[in-house]
Amino acid sequence: MFRRIIQIVVIALVLLVLVAVVGGIVGFNFLRDNGIKQYFATMKPPAATVSTTIVKPISWTPGVEAIGTMSAVRGVDLTVETAGIVKEILFHANQKIKTNAVLVQLDDAVERADLEATKAQAVSDKAALQRAIELQRRGVGTDATLDAARAAASASASQVNKLQAVLDQKQLRAPFNGTVGIPRIDLGQYLAPGAAVVTLQDLDTMRVDFSIPEQQLPLLKIGQTIRLGIGGGDMPFAGAIRGIDPKIDPASRLVTIRAEVANPEGKLTPGQFVQVRVELPEENNVLALPQTALTSSLYGDFVFVVRPAKTEATPAPAAQPGEMPTAPTADKPAAEVAKPAADGAAKSADNTAADPAKPAAEGQKPELVLTQVFVKPGRRNAGLIEILQGIAPGDEVVTAGQNRLFNGMSVAVDNTIDPTKPANQQASQQ
Repeated sequence: MFRRIIQIVVIALVLLVLVAVVGGIVGFNFLRDNGIKQYFATMKPPAATVSTTIVKPISWTPGVEAIGTMSAVRGVDLTVETAGIVKEILFHANQKIKTNAVLVQLDDAVERADLEATKAQAVSDKAALQRAIELQRRGVGTDATLDAARAAASASASQVNKLQAVLDQKQLRAPFNGTVGIPRIDLGQYLAPGAAVVTLQDLDTMRVDFSIPEQQLPLLKIGQTIRLGIGGGDMPFAGAIRGIDPKIDPASRLVTIRAEVANPEGKLTPGQFVQVRVELPEENNVLALPQTALTSSLYGDFVFVVRPAKTEATPAPAAQPGEMPTAPTADKPAAEVAKPAADGAAKSADNTAADPAKPAAEGQKPELVLTQVFVKPGRRNAGLIEILQGIAPGDEVVTAGQNRLFNGMSVAVDNTIDPTKPANQQASQQ
């Protein structure tokens, strides 16, 4: 009987221990989950670092931008007029050539011999004509003899001119001043009529052909200034519009424009791809932002505006060391409550004296938060974009670091990095 009672007591103790262990585990998990929920519910994400700019009216130079192709005002691929064997090549690549300079000499031995024979015949016919004229003057010659002599002399002179022209065709001459390219022929090569020999380009003045949409045609006129660039955003070359095609292409709805630009240093090359900008009259009081500030989405274009956080009246938290409590409590006398406050004040004074470089107003800076603002963008120019609606002068807009931002997020402003300038330029200025 006594053993039975001991077994029951042991079993009861084991059950109590199991219940306590299980209850402790369940209670611990409940408290842990509840603590995690409260932590994440009250957790405040750290402030994101962004770069900003202040919106202010600027002077805006609008323009019409397009892509163009360069060509020389005078440029041609030279060819030979007659067949022959290349005897001499009188130029080299990239040589500057004067007008009528001989570039290629074909073999002309046969034509030269024929010309000499014809010249001799022309001299004989001219002498016969002089004799016929003298006989006619003396009255012993007939009119028929004089006419025949005059016809023979005229035919000989014409034949001389013809052979001289054939002989000149054996030489390839430059039609204007310019720069020749790489020779496309070799000595001893047989050339057929029309065979290309070399290209000749006058690089002192260039022209650019580009196309614009028909809606922008009223903005352009003859003589209007244009800017050219070959990449990198810079447009160091200036020119003027010289022609506007009076017909709009019905297939593409584009209008072809031709402009001329001086090229004294030879930096522009025929066939080169260039960026073209037709400058329009300057406008004032235009709101513009760096293009990096604008974000496009399915819902529209928007920017992030930095504004001070709204402050609300909240109950004062429990007193911390260095802070003055709101009032003494019932279980603690006023003297005991004032004592830690005085100690905290003394410690705060000691910390301030120990760190004089720390500004007194550091903790008084207002918290900055983001506001997502949808805007209506307009024209673009030199890395800037015009904003027609949505912002006002004085707004502080985020220009960099907005990849992971959201509405109402806390931010810290750091304008040491300017996204509109190259990184190496900013490094040299620091």
